[in-house]
Amino acid sequence: MKKKELEKAVAILYDSQTSSSPKVVAKGKGDVAKKIIETAKEAGVHIQEDANLVELLSKIDLGDEIPTELYQTVAEVLSFVYQVNEKFKNKLE
Repeated sequence: MKKKELEKAVAILYDSQTSSSPKVVAKGKGDVAKKIIETAKEAGVHIQEDANLVELLSKIDLGDEIPTELYQTVAEVLSFVYQVNEKFKNKLE
């Protein structure tokens, strides 16, 4: 019987006013990951599922900016999120 892998979650925040790159603002596994995801959903934050990216981001200390090696991948995720947000916003108007 294969042991179920613990669910992991990492939250990043990009604020161009305060930082030049996104920062890891929350991370956890198991119940903590579920709470991060639940809180994001309640706040209307888009959730992107990418186990490989979560694994890489989970190695970054809380409050630290993501390393330049991950810029391209995170930029693709943020671009997708902005597109989804824009489509959602347009549907509300």
